Amino acid sequence: MEQLTTLDAGFLEAEDSDRHISLAIGGLVVLEGPPPDYASLVSVLGARISGCRRFVQKLETHPLDLVPPRWVDDPAFDMHHHVQRVGLPSPGDDAELFRFVADQMALRLDRDRPLWHIWIIEGLPNDRWAMLIKVHHCIGDGIAASHLFTGLCDDSVGDIASFAGHIHGSHKASSGPPHLSGINVNPVNWLTDLWNVSTAIGSTALRAARGTVELSVGLLHHGIATSLNGPMSAMRRYSSAKVPLEQVNQICQAFDVTLNDVALAALTEGYRGMLARRGEQPRPETMRTLVPVSTRARDALHQTDNRVSVMLPYLPVEEENPVRRLRLVHSRLTRTKSTGQRQAGSAFVSAANYLPFPLTAWAVRLLTHLPQHGVTTIATNVPGPSDTLHIMGRKVLDVLPVPPIALQLRTGVAILSYAENLSFGILADYDTMPDVDEFARSIEAAVAKLVVSAKRRKTARHHGELSLVAGG
Repeated sequence: MEQLTTLDAGFLEAEDSDRHISLAIGGLVVLEGPPPDYASLVSVLGARISGCRRFVQKLETHPLDLVPPRWVDDPAFDMHHHVQRVGLPSPGDDAELFRFVADQMALRLDRDRPLWHIWIIEGLPNDRWAMLIKVHHCIGDGIAASHLFTGLCDDSVGDIASFAGHIHGSHKASSGPPHLSGINVNPVNWLTDLWNVSTAIGSTALRAARGTVELSVGLLHHGIATSLNGPMSAMRRYSSAKVPLEQVNQICQAFDVTLNDVALAALTEGYRGMLARRGEQPRPETMRTLVPVSTRARDALHQTDNRVSVMLPYLPVEEENPVRRLRLVHSRLTRTKSTGQRQAGSAFVSAANYLPFPLTAWAVRLLTHLPQHGVTTIATNVPGPSDTLHIMGRKVLDVLPVPPIALQLRTGVAILSYAENLSFGILADYDTMPDVDEFARSIEAAVAKLVVSAKRRKTARHHGELSLVAGG
């Protein structure tokens, strides 16, 4: 039996604090048809997921949260409880597909069973079918989920043993608190734990002091209230945008920025348009965005758990010019990285593992019950497979990410690269985000504008070099 880390368990506590949220990560996989027959698909997927123990384990909790939940083998595990075949109503277009995704992501996974589910979706036009893969966030972060998906594909069949060896029981590889090796339910011992953690993180906290201050201010600051955060309903909307990676690379080269800069700049234009449609003034402090940052070492890429810190930059929605907006995103992210926010978040996530679990569990529930206006949205970027994948010989055409939303953030965007494209998956509250499709199209339009600017810059630079040669 293995206990969850404080961060992993925190996703359960946050979910419990709001009956309208489900903290699961999703991936919508669109494939060439025809789909395999259901029995064969269940058999093959069952063989491939057997390498990941989390997929055949369920949670065991302790009354009053005196110790963290633990993973235990499910003696009644049955693949048919987790793989469901469904058909879209006619015409089976993207609108129907995305409506199905939104409806399923709004529902919570059954905690009496392993915390994942796969829907086999038929009825798509153009000889296609799809799989919606849903995994609870307490199992792993976006990178872990990406590697889990890769393990379901044909390319991993010859290396199942290696794949299984990498992702089994990963929590043992994490440095955890001494008391997690046994059950410490004596409150008298908590004072000792608190003293130990205060001395253990002293030097790290000093190095990350500036980042700690900025993170604290960002999380506690009562920012500008917008329609983008507040209480949520129980229903969701989903949409997606897709742009060629070749175009993103053109922009990166022309303006000396990163892929993440381009993605966030495109989101910024989308949010700027959304605010304008609602008659809300985009201001410099309107869009403080929670950006998860991976702290996962290269040798831990295949391990199932959460290894993230956070940054809290402002997206420059106040800037009208697309190029200046891109440069502002780049400079703000550069500054945010230099302030130590990532190091501070990582240090305190690690330190929380040493604290008595009841304290952290109750603290998370208290904090997630409180209204917050300091952060407006969340945007997470996960590198996906660069090669084209296949499942049972069927080509994977698209992989669209589906983020969870919580903490009164009414929109969330997950960004995932796959093969030749960069995809944006947007999950939003149903009642307050009717324009989610328009938001998705504005992301694509923003990238298109930056491509035009990149080509102009390249042409101008080329002419300038020719002029220098002619003048020389």
